[in-house]
Amino acid sequence: MPHHALSVAPAFTPSEFRAALGMFATGVTIVTATKTNGELVGLTANSFNSVSLSPALVLWSLSRAAGSFGTFSNGSHYAINILGADQQALARRFSEKVPDRFEGVAWSSGIGGAPLISGAVAHFECFNRSQYAEGDHMIFVGEVERCSHTPGAAPLLFHGGKFYTEHPLL
Repeated sequence: MPHHALSVAPAFTPSEFRAALGMFATGVTIVTATKTNGELVGLTANSFNSVSLSPALVLWSLSRAAGSFGTFSNGSHYAINILGADQQALARRFSEKVPDRFEGVAWSSGIGGAPLISGAVAHFECFNRSQYAEGDHMIFVGEVERCSHTPGAAPLLFHGGKFYTEHPLL
C-alpha cells in the first residue's frame, strides 16, 4: 500500500459525515466533574471508548468550544457514567443548556469529587491522565482508578439520532 504524505481533501459535506457517524450505534454517557469552587459540571457524550486493559484506560472527546472545556482540561478527575435504558431524560437534560443540570438528580461523590449518577449501569472514575488536541475536539484519556457496574442492566443506546435500548438477537 503506498504511503501518502498528505491526506486527500474530503469529498463529502459535514452533514454527510455526521450522518455516516450516526450509523455507528453507541452507548450514552454523562461525563461529570467538580470545579474547584465545588460547582458540579456534567455533559452527555457518546464519544467513549476503551483504550487499554493494563493499565485500565478509557477515552472520550469534547469540543474545545464547550463551556465546560476548562473544567475538564484543568481538573485532575472526572467520572464517566454509562446510562441505563430508563435514563433517556437525563441524557437529554445534560445535552441541553439548562441553569442547573444536576437539580433533582441523585448522585454521590466519587474520586476527586466527580459526581456518580445514581441508576447509571456503570461508572468509571478516572484520573485525567492525558489530552490530545485533534481538529475541533480534545481527546481525554482517563486512567480508571475505580469502576463499577450493574450486571444484567440494559444500557441506553444512540443510533441515527434516536435513543434505543438493547434487544438480543437470537
